[in-house]
Amino acid sequence: MFALLITFQLQSQTDMKTKLPYYEIPDYPETYTAGSVAARMLDGLGFRYYWATEGLTENDLNFKPSEDARTSGETIEHIYGLSKVIVNATLKKSNDGGNNVSEFTFEEKRKQTLENIKTAADILRHSEDVSQFKLIFGAREFPFWNNLNGPIEDAVWHCGQIVSFRRSSGNPYNSKASVFTGKVRE
Repeated sequence: MFALLITFQLQSQTDMKTKLPYYEIPDYPETYTAGSVAARMLDGLGFRYYWATEGLTENDLNFKPSEDARTSGETIEHIYGLSKVIVNATLKKSNDGGNNVSEFTFEEKRKQTLENIKTAADILRHSEDVSQFKLIFGAREFPFWNNLNGPIEDAVWHCGQIVSFRRSSGNPYNSKASVFTGKVRE
């Protein structure tokens, strides 16, 4: 009976992890379009974020390398905000504030960030014209180009920080997660 309970608990944990997007990167499309390439960039971000944040502890979330730096938890909040800007562009919505992210738990922020990235990638993957997805801040609009070099690349940058910070706090990144293949080695 005890073995059955342990098996059920392990399966439940596995099911919970695989329900989140980007445990692995989806298969790539057969054709290259502006939308499919932009979507693949987001898939890479999602995979990196998934594994950068997988298994973080309270100690990891509170870690910062110096007094002037953000903690890993604050960096995760920043990436969440970037993911909202990214998805809002694909939904053609303005970035006018919204949720108070500090009220979310780490797991809620992680899940919502991954879902935002996945939503944006799915929209882009099926788009013929990415120029329609402008970044909107009130009355100001910026072309999709700014999404590439702005929030998308900024989020990738910060994923690297989380990986570095977690190594420094004694909880290294899962080395079986291959960013080259987008798969988890057995």
